Amino acid sequence: MSLSVGIVGLPNVGKSTLFNALMQRQIAKVGKHPFTTVSPNKGMVAVPDERLKKLVGLVKKELGGEVEIRPAVIEFVDIAGLVKGAAQGAGLGNQFLSHIRQVDLILHILREFDNPQAPHVSGIIDPVNDISTVELELVLADFETVVKALEQRQKKAKTDKKYLLECQILEKVKQTLEQGNPALTALLDDDELKIIQSFNLLTLKPSIFILNIAEKHLDEKSFPKDNLPKGIIIPVCVKLASDLYELDDKERKEFLSQFKIKKTGLEQVIKTAYQTLNLITFYTIKGGKIISAWSLKQDGVAIDAASTIHSDFAQRFVKAEVIDFASLEKIGSWQLAKEKGLLKTGGKDYLIKDGDIIEFKLN
Repeated sequence: MSLSVGIVGLPNVGKSTLFNALMQRQIAKVGKHPFTTVSPNKGMVAVPDERLKKLVGLVKKELGGEVEIRPAVIEFVDIAGLVKGAAQGAGLGNQFLSHIRQVDLILHILREFDNPQAPHVSGIIDPVNDISTVELELVLADFETVVKALEQRQKKAKTDKKYLLECQILEKVKQTLEQGNPALTALLDDDELKIIQSFNLLTLKPSIFILNIAEKHLDEKSFPKDNLPKGIIIPVCVKLASDLYELDDKERKEFLSQFKIKKTGLEQVIKTAYQTLNLITFYTIKGGKIISAWSLKQDGVAIDAASTIHSDFAQRFVKAEVIDFASLEKIGSWQLAKEKGLLKTGGKDYLIKDGDIIEFKLN
């Protein structure tokens, strides 16, 4: 399963630079002028995974030889900068909104650093004002969508009562949007959320915030605590992270050690996005030669995991033999775990847990 994360924000806040750092190669064009990014850049990013590294070590110790490693991945999308009036088509507003509708999670980049060579689009550094601008445009776009949908459903409800429930839900969301609040705050129950999801509202998508800080604020003691939005906030010096990807692993480690930097924040960005998307990881070992990590939605069952690998796996599914990572790490061998009866057998409805290692039995 590959879900997508849209990197959004005002122009010149560091979206494309962050995207390049995540890709660890130059893909997105970075410029000093607004709207450098027109068509969205897309790229797959491996999810940092210490268990996968340990699993590779266990397999090599048990079976020997080289193995191919396939980590779980997330797609990141670098979307054009948004400006005030985007909901009415200002700037690249229409393109921005259409691209953001296609992602599963919104990653808001907020600018804290100052750089006269790349001036802020509003002339002042104010992260809260920046996020207010972006969120207002998303709310306005959703309001227009909801109003149109409500008018259509109200007409249909006159002859078909099944549309009455949709009208009630849309009205509740409309009232929330009218107050300038995102649809996510409309206090909808699970059933109502399932119905409203089909309208693909922008403000129903989960969000996290990246605060693009100056290098001088890498020290947590000097990290700015005021004038920040509420929610998950990850401080990242995007320029430093981008510069570091040009170094090899040894040089990168030496640089971080020299300046006493524990981490650039990129791993935290990827892991937080993964967790916010409610994903877990399971593993497969093919012939002792290919070790793969796979993403699965929480509460996914064995047949869902099989489908994630290949539709053919789901069609031919018989059962799944499973062991959790901690148990396999402790005993050190799949074969020994099997001999000692530590493998669990599950059917199609077996609930997959984070860290499960699975061997699918097919007909």
